[in-house]
Amino acid sequence: MKRRDFLGAAGAVAAVALSPWEAAAQTAPAGAKVRAAVIGTGGRGTALLKILLTFPEIEVVAVCDVVKANAERAAKLCTDAGKSAPAVYADDENAWKQLLEKEKVDLAVIAAGWHNHAEISHAALLKGVYVGCEVPMALSIEDCWKLVETSEKNKIPCMMLENWSFRQDNLAVLNMIRLGLLGEIMHAHCAYSHDARDYFYYDAKGAERWQIQFFKKYNRNFYPNHALGPILSWLDINAGDRFTEIYSVATPAKGVNLRMKERFGAEHPGATTAFPQGDVVTSILKTALGKTVVVNLDVQLPRPYANRWMVQGTKGIYDEEKESIYLEGVSPKPSQWEPWKPYQDKYNHRFWNVKYVGGHDGTDGCELQQLVDAVAAKKQVPLDVYDSVTMCAVVELSGISIAENRPVEFPDFTKGAWKTRKPYFALDQGVSAE
Repeated sequence: MKRRDFLGAAGAVAAVALSPWEAAAQTAPAGAKVRAAVIGTGGRGTALLKILLTFPEIEVVAVCDVVKANAERAAKLCTDAGKSAPAVYADDENAWKQLLEKEKVDLAVIAAGWHNHAEISHAALLKGVYVGCEVPMALSIEDCWKLVETSEKNKIPCMMLENWSFRQDNLAVLNMIRLGLLGEIMHAHCAYSHDARDYFYYDAKGAERWQIQFFKKYNRNFYPNHALGPILSWLDINAGDRFTEIYSVATPAKGVNLRMKERFGAEHPGATTAFPQGDVVTSILKTALGKTVVVNLDVQLPRPYANRWMVQGTKGIYDEEKESIYLEGVSPKPSQWEPWKPYQDKYNHRFWNVKYVGGHDGTDGCELQQLVDAVAAKKQVPLDVYDSVTMCAVVELSGISIAENRPVEFPDFTKGAWKTRKPYFALDQGVSAE
């Protein structure tokens, strides 16, 4: 196929029809209303709330935070947007329990601390409430299984808010993969890479941030979600293939001590604390079909931000960091990269036929719109519980692998259903799901 013909090709087979429990909603019914609660209204929760308030179908009935001023600020945002004043819950760290007990809620958007994401999500599912939880949704395999089993038993969808799955470029890559344009996918690489020492450890005055409790205790790939999000759909994980094992290694921890010594002096605790968390973690995942994925965590050394997404198939390769693609027999020069943007424009996903509000160039708005549509239609959420916990499982499993220096078996959260499940995420008209 010549490059001209390739760029002119439209997709082929219509997407496979799935049952209401399996299929994500396309659009919300006319006039539908969604009663939402936002639990955790700090920086991230407030950003999500501002987007939700732009949706006409959303009624924010309650807001909650451990800091009363945060919750009251959130309530004011609602009234300033012309919405009804929500109930405010901010008595203590367990105020969210009162909210779920007293309020009639369709959707709980959870952006609290990492340590209680799973507990709040589980409690909401028990109340029959749809869940949209910030990353990471769970930190242990036990909590991952609890979320899966409760979602299945109660038939209530549960979604981790992994926004990078909804990026415009990543969805265009997904369309190309589903059209077979990269051939059979063999390998992928991804990373969460940026200097986060001033974000995760200490604030500008040298006081500990809440996340530091995890880095004083663990050495693991603690934030794999943004990296792995798009990879799951690119490789049909949990829908034709699955992860079977993980092997992780970590470098020594040097970066945080050096940075805190530079900022606050040699006597500051951050300059001398022996953090177990390695500066760079590398995890290798193997699938049932023998494919491989490399996931890096790299947040404790000086570097610019990068996701380092790369996906390689039998007909070509895409590299996000290079903003380039190469397709054998299609790219104009053999074995040379060509620009990615024309392909993104050609294979743009239907989600991006509109302009979204919100952070990350509208990606947050895209994600929340698909979630709200699903809740309004009472259908499956766009990123289901199986994929959500698969990303989260890397956290604990990588820690075990590092500590014991061995590959660790990866749970099958679908209980064998991956063999027959069809791809469901972000199905696009005219693009095959197989």
